[in-house]
Amino acid sequence: MDKNEFDEILVYAISNEVEAEEFYLEASEKLSEPFLKDLFLKLSKEEKRHQKILEGFRGKASVSFHFKEVPDYHVSEKVDRPKLSTSMKPADAFALAMKNEEDAMNHYKNLAAVVSDTELKKVFQELAAMEREHKLAMENAFVDVGYPEVW
Repeated sequence: MDKNEFDEILVYAISNEVEAEEFYLEASEKLSEPFLKDLFLKLSKEEKRHQKILEGFRGKASVSFHFKEVPDYHVSEKVDRPKLSTSMKPADAFALAMKNEEDAMNHYKNLAAVVSDTELKKVFQELAAMEREHKLAMENAFVDVGYPEVW
């Protein structure tokens, strides 16, 4: 993988983070519940932080970055995607967020599966790991809110 290929992947990943940031920001503006407004605003800021991290790798030759490997409990796979609404409950808000993170994770996993270049595969696997971290955080919040009996 050359420097340009690596940079193209980063530009693509950054655009995905920007899209997620915009979604969460727009969601925070639509929601009426103060807790959820704040939650989605924080998620928007987190996506902005990820964007900045990825931008820090731009212009460099293939850089080895490592995102923390976290377990995947597959909670989001068992939940339907709720529609964004001004009156959604916290559990639905977390479910929507975890479904979005699941989509992003799966997208990068699929890209890793189809490339033959081992360096490209590693980059996509690392991006999938980054999204898996986000998904785990949303799944934990979903379980905490949706199933308080587990406390």
